[in-house]
Amino acid sequence: MADQEPHDAQSSATNEGLIEITVTHGGSSHAVLLPRDATITDLSAAVETDLSIPIGNQKFLVPKLGLQKPPFKDPKLPAAQLAGKKITLMGTTASGVASLTSASATASQAVAKREAALAHQRRHQPKAFTTPATTTVETTYTFMAIRPLPHLPHPERSQKFLERLKADPGIVAAMRKHQFRVGLLTEMDPLSYTEATHEGTTRILGLNRNRGEAVELRLRTDAYDGYRDYKTIRNTLCHELAHNVHSDHDRSFWDLCHAIEREVARADWRKNGRSVGGDDLAEVYEPGEEVAYDHGGWTGGEFVLGGGASGAGGPALSRREIIARATEERMKKMNNDGFGGGKPRGSGKGSSS
Repeated sequence: MADQEPHDAQSSATNEGLIEITVTHGGSSHAVLLPRDATITDLSAAVETDLSIPIGNQKFLVPKLGLQKPPFKDPKLPAAQLAGKKITLMGTTASGVASLTSASATASQAVAKREAALAHQRRHQPKAFTTPATTTVETTYTFMAIRPLPHLPHPERSQKFLERLKADPGIVAAMRKHQFRVGLLTEMDPLSYTEATHEGTTRILGLNRNRGEAVELRLRTDAYDGYRDYKTIRNTLCHELAHNVHSDHDRSFWDLCHAIEREVARADWRKNGRSVGGDDLAEVYEPGEEVAYDHGGWTGGEFVLGGGASGAGGPALSRREIIARATEERMKKMNNDGFGGGKPRGSGKGSSS
């Protein structure tokens, strides 16, 4: 008696005029029975019925045929060609789609609710009175950065000093009026730009580099243990701001420098409720005080002296300007004699000691 061979599901289905196609979805294998003359379109419809995966969500990955998804490029592809192949089915069931839709709707509602709360908060938040023009002026004609020297003691004190200068009403008004913009406002090391001779010590109190790229101010005393007079440093800053326009100490420079000083002083008088006029703004110096202004604007790190004394017939110079010119000539002679070499152009006051 001949041995009877077992028949698997596929052979049974074949004997009954059906073909069996196995698809793998979500890690599980599913057998789909189809008539012998069925097409891939029929397979898609059967998957929708048996596995509850909508036709629009189906993607079949078939060896050698690649990715097949409705609408199929060849909708009449015989399903028999797919029998025996390891077919991977990708797609979300109808219940999964509903779950995702619900989750998406819930998330959208949460986002909308949060945005509404933020909008309500913004509407009821007090705002300072500003106009676009004012905002533009405040952020354009100012000191873009402030930086103390971190290696000196208590840099936080210098930070506050520089912030006070930046916020000074007179300085703010002058910078807006003349449209001055300074990249960096910083402090100068007291040991820098100091010349000692038999005549005394000259200290440069300020430098302006490249017409507003950076302004350095000598804030501290020589011993680092204190700070110089605020108004003296502020006048030095006025001098440096004038170098944003004029590099040399010519008549145009001094006219602008004095104009800025008067504007800054006028803001002080107005703040204190006093009127300005006549000799109220006259400059007063202590006997023996020496005002050593700078050597012009510092450009590219080269040392260029300011102009010499005015010639015959030129406009008369003030006592301050005469002293500044004399100091420049003395320092020029020192450099030519080998005492200093090239220095960056700077600006400021110096007091003999």
